Amino acid sequence: MKKLLLTVALSATVFTGATAQQQLPSEFAPAAAAKPAGGPAKNANYVIDPTHTFVMYEMGHYGTTTNRGRFSTKDGSVQIDGTGTSGKVDITMDISSINTGVDLLNRHVQSKDFFNVAEFPTGRFVADRIEFSGDKVVDVPGTLTLMGQTKPVTLKAVRFNCYLSPLINRQVCGGDFETTVERSDWGITWGLNFGFENKVRLLVQVEAVNVQ
Repeated sequence: MKKLLLTVALSATVFTGATAQQQLPSEFAPAAAAKPAGGPAKNANYVIDPTHTFVMYEMGHYGTTTNRGRFSTKDGSVQIDGTGTSGKVDITMDISSINTGVDLLNRHVQSKDFFNVAEFPTGRFVADRIEFSGDKVVDVPGTLTLMGQTKPVTLKAVRFNCYLSPLINRQVCGGDFETTVERSDWGITWGLNFGFENKVRLLVQVEAVNVQ
């Protein structure tokens, strides 16, 4: 399994662009383009690829610009049931990895004013149901745990697809998902009275590898 995950990580790096390909040994370059692979397989277990799975957030700032940041993921899994029409999701996010592009702001959002990563270094999204339309995921209703508090959240698919990776010869499924939440539901209230909006748009990109 460790060897497979290492290969997954390397393959993801290759797909990030020509520069990344040049930095890797030639044996890791894909021999062919990715091929379509249908929908998620029935009774299959998928492992989240952390190099292709991130959570971005967008929060309004004084009614003008939008503050943005990104979290990495630590690990996660997706299980598809025997009918191929539902499943389960469990993803752990590394909140301490938050990156806004500004060092000072990174330290602030890691502090007790926002995510208090010293006490709550991780977040978690869990779903006991996946909603499909045909072989495409459309909604994932679940719960999001931040700051020790768990609230319902439904991720809506903007796009979804599966392909056969030419590097590891395994099916990879994933897509872009979105939702809008109110951060005060998790006790994150700093700035609400002077220009930082309560509504936060979450944009989630996910790719997972079929390990069966």
